[in-house]
Amino acid sequence: MTRLVLIDGSSYLYRAFHALPPLTNAQGEPTGALFGVVNMLRATLNEKPDYVAFVVDAPGKTFRDDIYPEYKANRPPMPDELRAQVQPMCDIVEALGISILSESGVEADDVIGTLALAAAQDGIEVTVSTSDKDFAQLVQPRIALVNTMSGSRLDSEEAVIGKFGVRPAQIVDLLALMGDTVDNVRGVDKCGPKTAAKWLGEYESLDGVIANAGAIKGKIGDNLRTALPRLPLNRDLVTIKTDVAMARGPRQLQLRERDADTLRVLYTRYGFTQALRDLDAAAAAPPVAGEGRRIGVRGTEAGYARPAASADGTADPALAVAGEYEAILERAQLDAWIERLRDAGEFAFDTETDALDPMRANLVGMSFSVEPGRAAYLPLAHDYGGAPPQLDRDEALAALRPLFEDASKKKLGHHGKYDLHVLRRHGVDVQGYADDSMLESFVYNATASRHDMDSLALRYLGYTTIKYADVAGKGAKAIAFSQVAIDDATRYAAEDADVTLRLHRLLAPKLVAVPSLERVYREIEIPLVPVLARIEANGVRIDGDELRRQTADLSRRMLAAQQKATELAGRTFNLDSPKQLQALLFDELKLPAVLKTPKGQPSTNEEALEAIADRHELPRVILEYRALAKLRSTYTEKLADIVNPDTGRVHTSFHQAGAATGRLASSDPNLQNIPIRTEDGRRIRRAFVADPGNKIVACDYSQIELRIMAHLSQDDGLLQAFASGADIHRATAAEVFGRAMDQVTPNERRAAKAINFGLMYGMSAFGLARNLGIGRGEAQDYIALYFSRYPGVRDFMERTRQQAHDQGYVETVFGRRLYLENIAARNQGLRAGAERAAINAPMQGTAADIIKRAMIAIDAWLQTQAGAARMILQVHDELVFEARADFVDTLLAEVVPRMTGAAELRVPLVVDSGVGDDWDQAH
Repeated sequence: MTRLVLIDGSSYLYRAFHALPPLTNAQGEPTGALFGVVNMLRATLNEKPDYVAFVVDAPGKTFRDDIYPEYKANRPPMPDELRAQVQPMCDIVEALGISILSESGVEADDVIGTLALAAAQDGIEVTVSTSDKDFAQLVQPRIALVNTMSGSRLDSEEAVIGKFGVRPAQIVDLLALMGDTVDNVRGVDKCGPKTAAKWLGEYESLDGVIANAGAIKGKIGDNLRTALPRLPLNRDLVTIKTDVAMARGPRQLQLRERDADTLRVLYTRYGFTQALRDLDAAAAAPPVAGEGRRIGVRGTEAGYARPAASADGTADPALAVAGEYEAILERAQLDAWIERLRDAGEFAFDTETDALDPMRANLVGMSFSVEPGRAAYLPLAHDYGGAPPQLDRDEALAALRPLFEDASKKKLGHHGKYDLHVLRRHGVDVQGYADDSMLESFVYNATASRHDMDSLALRYLGYTTIKYADVAGKGAKAIAFSQVAIDDATRYAAEDADVTLRLHRLLAPKLVAVPSLERVYREIEIPLVPVLARIEANGVRIDGDELRRQTADLSRRMLAAQQKATELAGRTFNLDSPKQLQALLFDELKLPAVLKTPKGQPSTNEEALEAIADRHELPRVILEYRALAKLRSTYTEKLADIVNPDTGRVHTSFHQAGAATGRLASSDPNLQNIPIRTEDGRRIRRAFVADPGNKIVACDYSQIELRIMAHLSQDDGLLQAFASGADIHRATAAEVFGRAMDQVTPNERRAAKAINFGLMYGMSAFGLARNLGIGRGEAQDYIALYFSRYPGVRDFMERTRQQAHDQGYVETVFGRRLYLENIAARNQGLRAGAERAAINAPMQGTAADIIKRAMIAIDAWLQTQAGAARMILQVHDELVFEARADFVDTLLAEVVPRMTGAAELRVPLVVDSGVGDDWDQAH
């Protein structure tokens, strides 16, 4: 069978650019889109087609622009980061021996359509490699569409009907009715694919729909009738031409001999080391899956992509082997695997459950891996009809418990805190949790990629994992994991453990090669995992009656704000509607539109309203309403709903791999965002209460980031102020304004405080002026005075900026790195933002490291206190405990020294503490 592959180059370049993280090579050149396209090309060539072409758009206008000047008029220009990858892409395509085709006056789609039809008529089997839905109109015998990035395939009329609800011959009419916002082809307003398919099912064609437009009722019918004049033009615009005059036909597109020397240079420059190894070794096509219960890596025809080159070019060939996975259905198999795990120096594990909330999830199965490519899945609760018999869950866990509770046996996972929770709920207290591939990636380079397994497998292993939706579906058709067939579950779950181990084997040496990062990982992040798991499991008691009282009060005040806003506007309007607010504020009241949305409309966000709040009272009332509404919807109404029915407490989730600086984040509920500068925000804390007989104890680092700035800058004035124990903002005001400490006015202290904190976040004179309500010139004078009194701070900031430019990263006191991908950006705004982050990150990151170190030390002590106290929350620079009333003094005597001793700085660390029946009282 003779085969032709036509590659839609433009489609894949854009798709890869938006789908993959912003990767760069060692020189800082963007490589993300290039990486995606190269992987696709290598996968295509491994299929050994007889003919192949890479088709791109030619520069200049096309016939569509002539018949419709607004065609694609709303497309933004190509991003600079993408444009920089176009020529390298073409160079690699040429070096691979693939013909690059383009024709002036038409689009790449038309070239592909012409060649596909000609080839099919010549008896050649055609594969169009694209992610563009428009090509579905070409599907017919001998013409198939394959999306190499997702693995989807359309190769028959039935497949097209299954995806779009219409036959290939009706696709053009479907697109004409729907329109295409990307190409600026306006269809029938509010007509989506289902409506268009329904009409074509009833009336067969676009002409039939037009002829029967009068019979279609409702608003959508009105929209159709309004659109009738433009529909014939739409059809012309979305129809792929198949009669383009071509210099070469399908049989002139043979694959040329590749230019290995050029490829070697290009792969080396862009960091595609695995591609280099394949080039040098002339590797054969990737292996296909095994049979039966031995599950291997499946090819793209099954929807699962093959291994490819790693993005950073450091993948070990031993880590790219095909997987052999088995389902454990017999006790003898389980016993054999337990022995295998016990004998291994380390092993990866993962759990499969029936819920995302680890505090409520039930165990469905477990997977294990001891070497790359070797893994097993232990199904325990698959309950679909016809499911094979499985081992009893309690019996299997009893067999596994001694191994998992043996601290001498090293276990590793990916985001393993979730799995620790699940196993704890099922009676297994995991000990010896030694490594976590998510945290290895996060510490190695927090900004290089997302840190989920799918993203890391693609970046570091060049491997596309099976997605949860591949085995369980998504949306309304999704099924519980317990309903997934065991063969499919084995492929998915065992791969998780396998890939976790592979990632660990690749990332661990990278950390070892940078001792400071290895210390951050070993001494801070890994020991923190079980600490956070215990805090989450402890949870906090919520006073539902207090929340109901607050909800009622907020509702009353929201109503009052609505009434006030109506009075100011002179009419009723919806305070929650940005469109109505735009019309009222900017069209009727003629207030200045200080900020615009990405689409060029006047913005009504918080910053925009703050900017005009001094021009009219209404924006201030709207801001008040929004603040009250947010507190009600986010906290007073929601907190009671997320109380765990088994524990009667709220269990937040802490995220270590969130903020690049290392600060912990939390969700469900997000406790980091409770506003504390307003009375209403602080009042939320009254609902966080102690059990009867207990007290809430709060311990908070005082001005920790300013103290870290003093340490890092070594400025004599700041060091002396902190060493003396003076009010740092008053001391700063005294220095800046040339006064004695007792002569500083409240406004001068407020200005000094704004400068102290503002400089840490890169605040400009404009920002300081707006913050203090003064002129920009006066704010600039304040900053100049500050730097004249504290020259060490200015030198530190300049030194840090230069380090960021020279190294591409900055470090915390403990050696954590923050890489700054935009530090050398041509765009001044991006570059300035990276410089601001460079100044703030060492302080914020060091503060995060310090409180994590304190948490580890305190938790170790708490484990010896027989439950007299427990750590229940961490919020920014604060730790919150619940303790027996008679144990509070002991707790404070032990906790405060551990917090102040978590780092040795040039200035003392100070901790403020408080005790109360609720969190607010403890302040």
